Amino acid sequence: MLLVVARIGRAHGVLGEATIEVRTDQPEDRFYVGSVLQTDPTNFGPLTINSVRDHNGTLLLGFEGISDRNQVEKLRNVLLLADVDIHADSTEDDFHVQELLGCIVTTDTGLELGPVVEVVNLPGQDLLAVERNGKDILIPFVKAIVPEVDVINKKIKVIPPEGLLDE
Repeated sequence: MLLVVARIGRAHGVLGEATIEVRTDQPEDRFYVGSVLQTDPTNFGPLTINSVRDHNGTLLLGFEGISDRNQVEKLRNVLLLADVDIHADSTEDDFHVQELLGCIVTTDTGLELGPVVEVVNLPGQDLLAVERNGKDILIPFVKAIVPEVDVINKKIKVIPPEGLLDE
């Protein structure tokens, strides 16, 4: 399955390196010299990595055929996608964003809230953005609040804390 593993950021230096916003738990398996990544939008790729380095905690990548900062700036905000086996090395509580999108969220009392439209990645925890009545409700994606996730049947059960569903 093609999954988003990064977003290209701003140019770094003058030799065609790009800062990378990593969106994978396994960057070493995705970003290495010779790795070929698909892009979204597709007309920018595929891109082959020809350099990888860490600069003060920021991943920098160079791509074949991209040799200056002007070319990198044209790639800014392009998503990088890799073909990933989503079931390899996964545990019962591991989910990929694509598996969660579209799942219908209901409360433990049976109230249907709506579909998951986005998963917001934050340093402390992820949030499920659930569309309800034209607005997004942000639900902390933690076991105490989201005890059941059934990606096969596209259903998620939540136990909303007091005030979470208040208008």
